[in-house]
Amino acid sequence: MARVKNTRFTKRIVYGNIASPLSQKKCAKTKDSTHKWTVFVRGVNGEDISHFIKKVEFGLHETFSTPKRVVEGPPFEISETGWGEFELSIILYFVPESGEKPITLYHDLRLHPHADDGLMFSSNVSKTVSSFQYEELIFIDPFKEMYQILADNDRTSILPARSTASQPFSVQAEQEEIKAIEEAYRQVQEYLTNYKQRMDNATKEMEQIKAELESLMHT
Repeated sequence: MARVKNTRFTKRIVYGNIASPLSQKKCAKTKDSTHKWTVFVRGVNGEDISHFIKKVEFGLHETFSTPKRVVEGPPFEISETGWGEFELSIILYFVPESGEKPITLYHDLRLHPHADDGLMFSSNVSKTVSSFQYEELIFIDPFKEMYQILADNDRTSILPARSTASQPFSVQAEQEEIKAIEEAYRQVQEYLTNYKQRMDNATKEMEQIKAELESLMHT
């Protein structure tokens, strides 16, 4: 298979989970389970991604009776009940035309609100908890067959302009993150400048004291 040189496609996906607490009645029926949750992989706008992803393998905690779950068509998601949070693996298998090797993503299943975990999430103790992560899959010089697949569906992976409660990833969020990074950089540079100034002043003061001591020793 020949590759189409000097070409590049970016496919934007979102993966993560949604969890909600079970009622006391349902908890009793499901033994130790406290929450129902769904883990998924989808396009950044919720679109179908099966034109370039053949199947998804979800790796759950070993305590599940079937920890490896393979989904071979959209929607790429599984639902379960449980009580504990854990890290799960998500392996993406691309369509045969791609010639690409599978890639593995990791996600920390969230059932409860977390204050500072670095993820985009919205939650309420008695309501749904959502934890999403954003990923860009970049195809450089794809094979001719894959190039055609990606080109035919190129506009389905455009980052939305503004964020919403159900879609935190957007051009707006990206710009806000860039501004936050720039502000952090500015603060670091300001601190380094002030620190250097203090060090220079301290060095001058030490040199002055040294000169005064040498002067006293020679009088």
